[in-house]
Amino acid sequence: MSDLSAAVVPTSLLTAPSLPGTTGPQMSASEAAKRAQIKDTANKFEASFLSVMIGQMFEHEDEGVDKAFSGGDGAQMFKSFLAEAMAKKMVANGGVGLASAVQREMLKMQGLH
Repeated sequence: MSDLSAAVVPTSLLTAPSLPGTTGPQMSASEAAKRAQIKDTANKFEASFLSVMIGQMFEHEDEGVDKAFSGGDGAQMFKSFLAEAMAKKMVANGGVGLASAVQREMLKMQGLH
């Protein structure tokens, strides 16, 4: 059996990087509000992205399945709602890291890095 010690991931790679400027002197109320808005926007962007990706997974799931067990037209109609709900839940639980990257770039663009 091979040695798996090289496959161990450093814990620093498992946590999201801290955003610059979030630890330090007090920030103004307007800056805090802008940061909160940027974070919310980045999270919404990641949820939207994930919703599209999850929707693509559902695209062909009923092919080759007996129509009696497919959920019918009603299920087809609500798949986008399911994909959106799954994406929002994923983002609420940490997501895939897209929101933090988008947030960092948006903060740089606003001069808040």
